[in-house]
Amino acid sequence: MSLNVAIVGRPNVGKSTLFNRLVGRRAAIVDESPGVTRDRREGDARLGPLQFRVWDTAGFENASASTLEGRMRVQTQKAVVDADIALLLIDARAGVSPLDKQFANLLRKQATPLILVANKCEGRGGESGLLESYSLGLDEPIAISAEHGEGLELLYEAITTKSAHLFDDATEDRAEPGAEIDDPIINLAIVGRPNVGKSTLVNKLIGDERMLTGPEPGITRDSIAIEWVVDGQRLRLVDTAGLRRRARISEHLEKLSTADSLRSLGFAEVVLLVIDAEQGFEKQDLTIARRITQEGRALVVVVNKWDLVENAEARLKVIADRLQRSLPQIKGIKLITLSALSGAGVEKLLPATKFVYQLWNTRIGTSPLNQWIAEVESRHPPPLVRGRRIRLKYVTQAKARPPTFVVFVSRPESLPDSYIRYLENDFRKRFKIPAVPIRIFLRKGKNPYAK
Repeated sequence: MSLNVAIVGRPNVGKSTLFNRLVGRRAAIVDESPGVTRDRREGDARLGPLQFRVWDTAGFENASASTLEGRMRVQTQKAVVDADIALLLIDARAGVSPLDKQFANLLRKQATPLILVANKCEGRGGESGLLESYSLGLDEPIAISAEHGEGLELLYEAITTKSAHLFDDATEDRAEPGAEIDDPIINLAIVGRPNVGKSTLVNKLIGDERMLTGPEPGITRDSIAIEWVVDGQRLRLVDTAGLRRRARISEHLEKLSTADSLRSLGFAEVVLLVIDAEQGFEKQDLTIARRITQEGRALVVVVNKWDLVENAEARLKVIADRLQRSLPQIKGIKLITLSALSGAGVEKLLPATKFVYQLWNTRIGTSPLNQWIAEVESRHPPPLVRGRRIRLKYVTQAKARPPTFVVFVSRPESLPDSYIRYLENDFRKRFKIPAVPIRIFLRKGKNPYAK
């Protein structure tokens, strides 16, 4: 059993700063604007010898349940119920606010053990707020500075005391030495323009209302990672903020969210690009798709809101043709049509993900590769250069993820791009590798394995 610790409090008290401090990296977006965090973000944390799972949550606000702020509050309350321990953060420099008192009264009714943490206590500026926090009636507050890393040893003592009955399970939850995992975890990112249904799809996939959804565009700001297991396959899924054209990105927070989304692509192995079935492929969708393939990630295109399409067959043909014209270098990209809201077609997503993941990890032996290159040269020889034909001498696979090959050529600088595209297309057909990027590099030299 792992120990789950939720960080809660009103907006702008330093929850995300403490989260970043505990996980040891800048994982959550931090900004002076209140209400930056909206969805629950999880991370592996450490305090001294104690290892646990920490949750960053949205700021508690007193708002109607039908509003975005109200839905954020519901998510925060759910995190408290799910957690083993809750850390209630207050801003010691600002003192205890009426909202702090209201939240403390609400949390006092929960069964989850609660630790009061007075943040921003560096120097003498937080002394009055620290003393005032005793009025909340939540035992002795822990004085810390998340930004400067002060007081964390006191926080460690408080967490270990509150989790005494869970401590052994939380610190010894490790695999036995030598244990092997049959299925490696697949790192999966969900990207797309704002309001195409990414978070709704995440909730449907994991079977829980973990992500905030609604009619407002741009609800998701942080890239939120969620781990779960389905049909024996472990997945780490990252829901990202909507990506718009750079010219339209003006707000500082949106720029941070966009940078966070693009950074998530670097850690992904398979990327689900979600598009709106009624709108089809727009220019920004294709820009995102090109970015994914340039990063060398396996791509699955998810056509959401398919239940709203009238002429499904004709619509699918238009989308497929547009994709093929715009990304001719990636043959056979998987197109999955579904409705994230109703769940229709969602069952097709995991098989498609595993299929492209396996292709993305393809390794081919040296012997079949060189048999193929010899046949290619015999069937369609490279062109002549100054009366001498370019020779394809040898080919080897440099790495997988994505499949990458090095072809040794007599005159690599003279081999036309059209012939390189021919090699790639023939290679895909011969070894049955559609849907994922393939990289072919040319090198000059002799067969490195010949004596």
